[in-house]
Amino acid sequence: MIPVTKPFLPPIEEYKELIDGVWERQWLTNMGPLAVELENTLKEYLNLDNVLFVTNGTIAIQMAIKALDLTGEIITTPFSYVATTSSIFWEGCTPVFVDIDRDSLNIDATLIEAAITDKTTAILATHVYGNPCDVEMIAAIAEKHNLKVIYDAAHAFGVNINGKSLFYHGDISTCSLHATKLFHSGEGGLVFANDKTLIDKIAYTRNFGHNGPENFQGLGINGKNSEFHAAMGLVNFKHIDYILSKRAAVAERYNNNLETLNARRPVWHPDSKPNNSYYPLVFDTEKQLLETIEALKKEDIFGRRYFYPSLAKSLPYIPTERLDITEDIASRVFCFPLYTELTLEDVDLICSIVLKTQND
Repeated sequence: MIPVTKPFLPPIEEYKELIDGVWERQWLTNMGPLAVELENTLKEYLNLDNVLFVTNGTIAIQMAIKALDLTGEIITTPFSYVATTSSIFWEGCTPVFVDIDRDSLNIDATLIEAAITDKTTAILATHVYGNPCDVEMIAAIAEKHNLKVIYDAAHAFGVNINGKSLFYHGDISTCSLHATKLFHSGEGGLVFANDKTLIDKIAYTRNFGHNGPENFQGLGINGKNSEFHAAMGLVNFKHIDYILSKRAAVAERYNNNLETLNARRPVWHPDSKPNNSYYPLVFDTEKQLLETIEALKKEDIFGRRYFYPSLAKSLPYIPTERLDITEDIASRVFCFPLYTELTLEDVDLICSIVLKTQND
């Protein structure tokens, strides 16, 4: 079977070496030395001053909303994983959807201003598949209307714009370190903010609001992560160059093999390079997509309709609405298998099935 993804797992001996230290220290969570080391390692790698290692990417978004004291309406994208929208709703705010750009598949920044009301307090945009949003236009809109900006950068580890980490943009950026991500800690997430006061506030928030054993800085939650997850992150990080290069080779093989396919890749930000978190293609028709899925399933090969359906139509706790471009793209987009262990021979097999389906 070829699944849509598999987690990268380092040599078990490397992981066990760090876990032996956990056993010796008997410090399992509450920001132990490995969790702190992971934060410091990522600060250096990403060239950012403020990084927090947290429970997961969802709690990262929720803490971001709480830290910015957001209320009312938050403008967001309907083309993302459910956590982007559910976090807004969970924090007592109202998601306001703006349609996506047909080329990049990110929120269409040119439509944001028309959605702003006197209740709008923020923009929460997703860098879809790691592809950077129009961060400059969004920043200008936010400044003009006195709005906060949060980026759901769950897919964007290792992505830069003009040589600077994508996580630098926005008031707060968040990232997922879930097992399905190209860099992961099993379960985990990251929070980034340039404002030291803001990052300190979130650091208190992830530890129940504690400011010392008997004092509280404010409202908090348990957003910490364990030494076991930090160990996985640290060991995986040792292999990050290998992971990125392998995924790039797989993506290039797909590109070459599927050059004649009636489908297109999202248009990537001109000042950035893909990290190959995913390999999405937008087929010409939904019929073509469904036929491809069935042909692959017959050979035990599984991709994913990611993201389908539109969040604006599929969530029972918010009113449904139709956004034409999102509906259209969601019906035709498909993510092909992509992971570090996927061989080029596997890619050739997948592509031959896809091309045969098109030609039949």
